[in-house]
Amino acid sequence: MTETYTPPKVWTWDKENGGPFASINRPIAGATHDKALPVGDHPLQLYSLATPNGQKVTILLEELLEAGVTDAEYDAWLIRIGDGDQFGSDFVAINPNSKIPALLDHSVSPPQRVFESGSILLYLAEKFGKFLPADPAGRTEALNWLFWQMGAGPLLGGGFGHFFAYAPEKYEYPINRYTMEVKRQLDLLDRRLADHDYVAGAEYSIADIAIWPWYGGLVLGRAYDAAEFLDVASYKNVLRWAQQIDARPAVKRGRMVNKVNGPLEEQLHERHDAGDFDTKTQDKLEGAA
Repeated sequence: MTETYTPPKVWTWDKENGGPFASINRPIAGATHDKALPVGDHPLQLYSLATPNGQKVTILLEELLEAGVTDAEYDAWLIRIGDGDQFGSDFVAINPNSKIPALLDHSVSPPQRVFESGSILLYLAEKFGKFLPADPAGRTEALNWLFWQMGAGPLLGGGFGHFFAYAPEKYEYPINRYTMEVKRQLDLLDRRLADHDYVAGAEYSIADIAIWPWYGGLVLGRAYDAAEFLDVASYKNVLRWAQQIDARPAVKRGRMVNKVNGPLEEQLHERHDAGDFDTKTQDKLEGAA
């Protein structure tokens, strides 16, 4: 029988509790140290890591470049969240919430900061007039699903992912609770994609770009080692959609940017030029060293 937990009258922070992320989780905001961020040659400066939220932005930037939007050229700098880079003074000035991704647009004066992945997707889609339908009905539907992901995603990552894969101990109640919710979300997407090529309708949009790194990665077996547990093969429409997007060249590139795990040939720690994908992946850099 599981021991019952009785909350104290006033909660206090136990720094040692919290699993593998205990060293960076804390109950206060703000910078912990002074640290300047590098600035490259392009107007768009991205500071990020290739988590699902980070992938959203690099995928969109690569899709914009693939579509011929040359003004979407960007520098992507690696933020190692396990080392606490997100608590450096310059990063906190861009994103006071200390989460990746964070974007600084130097094409306007003063430079525009943009934080929260959904906000960055919307900002870039509006700035360049791509991947967001122009008609009011289509635009609204895409935004419906964009904001659905922003609200639903934490239940997948911070809820299911944490208790299934990262928590110091396995507990039945939270795993069951969040598994039920994630399967409900997958069923929702499966029903939607039964009658639509893409989540917001007939067009590929920032709704897909927001949802795919989380739910596409999940059904493709790339998240939490949970594909069998969640029976992802039963969500056939989600799988079709996930595989369709996975095959896009810009998506393949976007997944590599700021990536620090997996095969070395898929890791591009920093991205400053399109040629970096051919010459500066970690297999080449470490081979040259």
